[in-house]
Order: sequence, then structure tokens, then C-alpha cells
Amino acid sequence: MARALIEVAFPFREVSEESVCEKYIHQGHISTLHTWWARQPLAASRAIALAALLPDDPARRAEWLELVRQIAPWKVVSDGTPESRQLLERAQEAIREAFGGRPPRVLDPFAGGGSIPLEALRLGCETYALDYNPVAMLLNKAVLEFPQRFGPALVEAVRRWGNWVLEGARRELAPFYPSDPDGAVPMGYIWARTLPCQNPSCGAEIPLMYRTWLAKSDKRMIALRLIPHRAANRIEAEIVGQGGEPINFNPDEGTASWGRVRCPLCGGTIDAKTTRRLFREGRAGQRMMAVMLRHPKRAGKSYRLPTERDLAAYRAAEAALEEKRQALWAEWGMDPVPDEPLPPQGTLGLNVQRYGLTRWGDLFNARQKLALITFADAVRRAYVEMLQNGYMQEFARAATTYLAIIFNRLAEKNANMVTYHAIGESAGSVFSEKSISMAWDYIEINPFADIGWSKMQERVELSLNHLTGGLLADGEKQRKAGKRSYRSKQRTK
Repeated sequence: MARALIEVAFPFREVSEESVCEKYIHQGHISTLHTWWARQPLAASRAIALAALLPDDPARRAEWLELVRQIAPWKVVSDGTPESRQLLERAQEAIREAFGGRPPRVLDPFAGGGSIPLEALRLGCETYALDYNPVAMLLNKAVLEFPQRFGPALVEAVRRWGNWVLEGARRELAPFYPSDPDGAVPMGYIWARTLPCQNPSCGAEIPLMYRTWLAKSDKRMIALRLIPHRAANRIEAEIVGQGGEPINFNPDEGTASWGRVRCPLCGGTIDAKTTRRLFREGRAGQRMMAVMLRHPKRAGKSYRLPTERDLAAYRAAEAALEEKRQALWAEWGMDPVPDEPLPPQGTLGLNVQRYGLTRWGDLFNARQKLALITFADAVRRAYVEMLQNGYMQEFARAATTYLAIIFNRLAEKNANMVTYHAIGESAGSVFSEKSISMAWDYIEINPFADIGWSKMQERVELSLNHLTGGLLADGEKQRKAGKRSYRSKQRTK
């Protein structure tokens, strides 16, 4: 049996460099669909698949290695130019030639995020993907099956019904995210967890903040200054730097680090063990520290301290949560707020249980819970509406799958473990690291601002557009067949 090209030579440096570049691609890449830690780079998957399928022919070795190099860059599968399509068609022809004129069968029994089967499909192979993990199976359907089966019609459906979900949720939730009188829209609310000072002569509520930066770049520096107010036995705050004034304190020095807490009022400290105990005993609270805003007629973001109006909106959300929760519980037959216990401490990188956070629902504040169960309800209702509008059931399920993926991305951004990034002035993600560790301060995003649902939907649409428009040969035939099937069944309904 002839050896494969990859057994003899492979352009490791070039393919590795292209694989590294994928970390910074956020437009159309399948990594924007769902977090999958073990996802293989598409560049490496594509190049390795080609080199493994081509035989080693000394007379053509240099030609084939050059082809492997040429198909590795992201632009080859993303820009849609004739040159890029010709490269892929050339690779497909070379593979068919090596297998007697027929596309080979490729099986990935541990498909994970779908990178290897996607690239095998892109190379014109008859591709099969398996995985035991249900999340991986859902991703493979979203990456491989649905785009090929339903084609561009799926992109339009996701756009239409994603907007439908957004507007339906907005009608219910808009009062809980009020805009400022001047039209500025809250992008997010920065919260700090709180603990009572353990000094018997103090007892002040300490806002726990790792750092107090709001904006940190070469062009502007804005921070919160914590001000001890001894007469009121309270720690106040003010925003410094927004008007260009100098910051004459160190915002890198917060009040909490590695579980150790310092009281700005009396200087007393709480050790990490006591901090964890106070959390478990229910002594911890939270305090809104700042609001991040964007005005539609002004560039950039601005910050202000929370007002009574902000606090009243949050209290109203707390009250509305229980009513919405009970209504959906009766309708769904289960608690819409996830009440399942977290796995044992340390499992999957979870380290919050020792702070008294023991259920999945504990990872969200009241308004976040209200927003998420409202969006979840809207996604479920969108599926019913699709069927009532004459959509084929399988097509409606496929479109709803992407709506659920958008919802998942929103949940990743809107939990009380999402830290605020002063460099870039943006919200992180629950999975910014491969663990869920305690966050002393966090940002609660406004799901109707441009960092909320609409942003998540845009990224999913771009990825889906790439998947439905970037595959060739047999994939093109499958898309057309799927589209005809969808249309014919829609007409018969």
C-alpha cells in the first residue's frame, strides 16, 4: 500500500502559523457558534486531511506540498474569490484522482466541535461524524448537517426569527433597562459583591472589587474611587478621569484579592477562610457601582454612578421574576430557572461552591434570570410560530437550534461571573478562562444594547452564512436538494 503524503512530508511551520491566526478570527468562523475547548483549528484540519488523503508520489511531492500550503489560510475558505474556489476544486480533483475518480469516505468517531469533518466535507469527501457528547452532536448538526440540508434559506429564517425573538423579549423587558432622559442607553451595569466588615467598631458594607478601572487605554483613563464616609459609616464612590482630570490613586488596588478583603473605611481585613464562610452563611450582598452608557448621537462610552431610577428598575425586575417564573413553571412543567445542583467543587473547573453558590441558577442575578427565561420562552414560541406559518417541522427545528445557540451565547455573557474588561471597555464571558472561578465584581449587560442579543445573532448569522455558502461540489448539490425538499414540503402544508 502506497504511503500517504503526510507520512513523508508536511509544511508544519506554514500550517501552524495559519492555525494560530484563527484565534483572532471572529467573523464567520465556527468557533463563534459555541465554546468548545478541544476544537481543532480549521487550517490544520484542512491541511492534514488533504495531506493524509493524497498519496506520496515523488514526482508530484513538491506540487502536492505546495497545494497543502496554499489551502491552509482562512481566506481560501472565506473570501469566495474565483482563485480560492479553484484551489479547493483542485484539491478535490486531486483526492478523487487518488481514489479512482470517487470521493473517499471519511469517518471522525470523535468529532467534537466539527473541525475535521467540516474540512473533509469541504474537500469533497463523503463524510461521517460521531460523538458521544450531546453538545458535540448538536454542534455537528449545526456545522455539518443543517447548512448542507437547507442552504441559504436557513440564514434568512434565523435572521427573521432571531429578530422576532428580540422584539418579543423587548416588549416584556424594556422597562427594566430604562434609557437616560437624554437618550443614552445603558450598555451594562457594573456590580460588586459586598460583605460586612468584621471589625466590631466598623461593620460597614465593603464593596468587593478586584480593580476599580472603568477605562484603561493610551487615550483615556477612567476609574472608580472608593471614598470612606465615616460619619455615615459607608463607603461611597465617585468616577474620576472622565472629564480629563488626573487619577491620583491606584485603581489596581481594589478591596478583594484571592479571597482576602480590605475595608477602605477602617483598614480592617477579612481572611480568605472567613470570606468563604460569610458567603456560605448568606452574609454577602451586592451593590451596583457604575453604569456604562452609549449615546446614539455621541461616539464612545460614558459612565455614571447608579441613580435611584436604576435601582428601582432592578427591584422591579426582582418582583417580576417570581411572577414570570411561576407562569412558565406551570406551562413547562419545570422550573425555568435552572435549579439543578452544581457538580462537586473542582469538576469542570468550577470553584464557586465554597462560596455558597451551589445551583446553576446561583450564577445569575435576578434581572439576568428574568431576561434569560424571557428569551428562552420567546425561542420556544418562535418554533411554534414557524410551524403555524407553514414551515416544515425539520426546517423549523434547524432554525430553532440556531436561536438556541444565540441564546446560549447571551447566557455566557450575562451571568454574575462575567468580569468587566477596562482595556477595551467590554464584557468578558463566563468562559473567558477554562474554569468558573469566583468573580468579586461583574458586569450585567443590557441584552438590548449592541453587545447583547443582536451581537450574538450577528455572529451566528455570519458563521451560518459561511457554512451555507462556502462548500463546493457535492455540498452544492446537497444544498440545492435540501432547498427543493424544503420548498416542496412547505407548499404541501
